[in-house]
Amino acid sequence: MTIDVQTIADLGPDDRVAFFERDAGIEAVRGDVREIVDRVRKEGDVAVREFTGEFDGVEVGNLEITDQCERAYEEIDAEIRDAIETAAANVREFHEAQLPEDWRREFETGRKLGRRFRPLERVGVYVPGGSAAYPSSAIMGVVPAVVAGVDHVSVVTPPADDLNPVTLAAIHAAGADAVFSVGGAQAISGLAYGTETITRVQKIVGPGNKWVTAAKAEVRGDVEIDFLAGPSEVVVVADESAAPDLVAAELVAQAEHDPNASVVAVTDDEDTANAVAAAVDEQASAREREDVIREALANDASGVLRARSMSEAILFTEEYAPEHLSIIADDDESILARIDSAGSVFLGPNTPVAAGDYASGTNHVLPTNGGARVAGGLSVETFLRSTTVQRLSSEGLGELGETITTLADAEGLEAHAESVRTRLEDGTGEQ
Repeated sequence: MTIDVQTIADLGPDDRVAFFERDAGIEAVRGDVREIVDRVRKEGDVAVREFTGEFDGVEVGNLEITDQCERAYEEIDAEIRDAIETAAANVREFHEAQLPEDWRREFETGRKLGRRFRPLERVGVYVPGGSAAYPSSAIMGVVPAVVAGVDHVSVVTPPADDLNPVTLAAIHAAGADAVFSVGGAQAISGLAYGTETITRVQKIVGPGNKWVTAAKAEVRGDVEIDFLAGPSEVVVVADESAAPDLVAAELVAQAEHDPNASVVAVTDDEDTANAVAAAVDEQASAREREDVIREALANDASGVLRARSMSEAILFTEEYAPEHLSIIADDDESILARIDSAGSVFLGPNTPVAAGDYASGTNHVLPTNGGARVAGGLSVETFLRSTTVQRLSSEGLGELGETITTLADAEGLEAHAESVRTRLEDGTGEQ
């Protein structure tokens, strides 16, 4: 059998570490990445071209390929172009619903307080690519930034002798302002520090391999990032009503991404657990990427788990904090209500994770490795900054004066207290 059926209650300490402390593998390459980042920061395009030849085996002419993306959009098959536009429109609609409104509110005693939102000026989006096609990642990274109102969106995507036209077309459709044919750690460094060709940005977002993730960790502090994402993950919570073939299909689909992907099914029904494991084996054999799938299924962080109760299944899932959570059960809403930590949730038998990966409208750039315990996925808010605004009348300051000065004096910050007393004594302030 391809994937083991285990009982949650029987998991040992090492098993639990494998499930709950998943590793993106970035530490193993951190030293090499630090050297790449430093070289690009100091040498700019020269280092970018050198590393592109070394790692990608491509001699790049013009690093900027913005015009090439526009041509690809015009030249690709109309059916593919329509699919790109439909997906982009759905993602745009969902993210437009996230746009916050500036607000001011008058509180009692002469306090007018509020909050305003402004977009970042320059962001960078990493789109995996080269000869492979990842149009969905282009849409997911660029569209929310454009919706947020970012002035300049730069995209970096790995080079190839023949760049995939579908990815290039999606980058154009999503609304990128500039596109550069560079990948890996050198691309992240180029965005973080700028080169003669690549525009320096304020924030870098987007998924990538461990070299990209390690580079994001390296430049964090000099530039903002979204989060450090590792290989794909899914947990499927199922009860006895779930069709084993559907549960298995979710595991196989995410295993297809990467040999290091983590895929888990959790059920309180023994027959369902065994049927899912058998269905996974059957479906894996029919997939073109069978070797990748079977490697992922063999991971210590993958498996079919049998819980003694649905409550135990829910507790396991909450601790796991999966990137993708699929719930296929009669009472899926009540199960969801008890799970707080998940990147994106897919409810019911008709909602495959692939819908969110491509075209339902939600974003597929999501936290992994337990990151969903403290953060959500890419959104419009990723590209916004907020400012609080306040105005006090003389009456409002008078009401707060004693509270402010008492606390300031208690902290030993005399000037803070005096900045209030001066206004109160002079009667300065709006009436």
